[in-house]
Amino acid sequence: MRSPSDGPVSAGRWRAGLCAFFLSIGISFASWITRTPDIRDALGASTAQMGLALAGLSVGSIVGVTAAGILVARFGPWRVMTSSALLMIVGLLVIALATVQASTVLVSAGLSFFGLGVGLSEVATNVEGAYLESVSGVTVLPPLHGSYNIGSVVGGVLGIVASARHVPVLPHLGGAGLVMILVGTWAMRGIPVRPGSAGDRPRVRARPASVWRDRSLLLIGVVILGMALAEGTANDWLPLIAVDDFAASKPIASLAFTLFSVMMAVGRFSAGPLLRALGRVNAIRLTATTGALGIVVVTLAPSLAVAVVGVVLWGFGASLGFPVAISAAGDDPARATARVTVVTMVGYVAFLAGPPLLGQLGQEVSLRNAIVVTAGAVVIAGLCAPALRKTRQHV
Repeated sequence: MRSPSDGPVSAGRWRAGLCAFFLSIGISFASWITRTPDIRDALGASTAQMGLALAGLSVGSIVGVTAAGILVARFGPWRVMTSSALLMIVGLLVIALATVQASTVLVSAGLSFFGLGVGLSEVATNVEGAYLESVSGVTVLPPLHGSYNIGSVVGGVLGIVASARHVPVLPHLGGAGLVMILVGTWAMRGIPVRPGSAGDRPRVRARPASVWRDRSLLLIGVVILGMALAEGTANDWLPLIAVDDFAASKPIASLAFTLFSVMMAVGRFSAGPLLRALGRVNAIRLTATTGALGIVVVTLAPSLAVAVVGVVLWGFGASLGFPVAISAAGDDPARATARVTVVTMVGYVAFLAGPPLLGQLGQEVSLRNAIVVTAGAVVIAGLCAPALRKTRQHV
């Protein structure tokens, strides 16, 4: 394989490029998430109105995920990833400018651009990661997703500092966009530019409709649905739960989200030994149980200190479901693009559409009570874990 710089690409540089790309997405996402209390206050929005603003992120992401399979098969992952990064950068800038204008509609529009980029990138990067996993024979996807969480930690820490020092949203998100340009440029130089399914990989066809009839794939979809909802709920609502239900300051609320991201990263970077010791099925059963318990602890916690224990359990418990489900979907190399596209689509429906719906429910019963729905979805995901059983061996 050859890189955009027309030099040879080693498997290590290839993996590093994918990790860096995931890292840049994590920084960008966390930059937005940690400023949600400030953005909400600037907009003067209620919980329900913030839920509607978040719908822009959901719509954009679902459109991106839906179109990504066809685009990846036609143009190859590298070109789709590059385009997605540009969309995310534009989205961050629109969100920042909309906050200055106190326009909920424009924030939603910016989130739509950002979400479209996220949706496209998730399919493209996961297809590329699954392919690298298949040709290298090592566990790749959990560490790649762990890199996203490291980015979330970095972005979260920067968000804490920005919020504590009352840095305006505009320069903060603008800076996050600049970081994405710099990191993304280095990342993409290490990822091979290849055509779509007509390239040097096994021929695949982007026909998501044909794989919807695969019962095992649908069960994998249930797993990723529950676990992605657990991650998405924390991303969208954990800082606001800390502020509204536990009277935490905005920097402390950002710290709660950062702790969640740290535990996600811990889980994902420990995935190799954990999967070798327990296998996919038992590993997901363990993490699903841990995650559901953590959510319940947050719901019932009498104090912020107890809730922090729940956040730790929640973060670790939500860590493996998404990447392991993607890996399982990519077990069949002849249909990898279509299968990964379908599973990613299901995951992002939960990841991005679920939290706004929880916001509407939270308007009636409080966000802390509404997340019990997420705990139930995680339990169901754990029950469907046998669908993840390996059909081929990775080291």
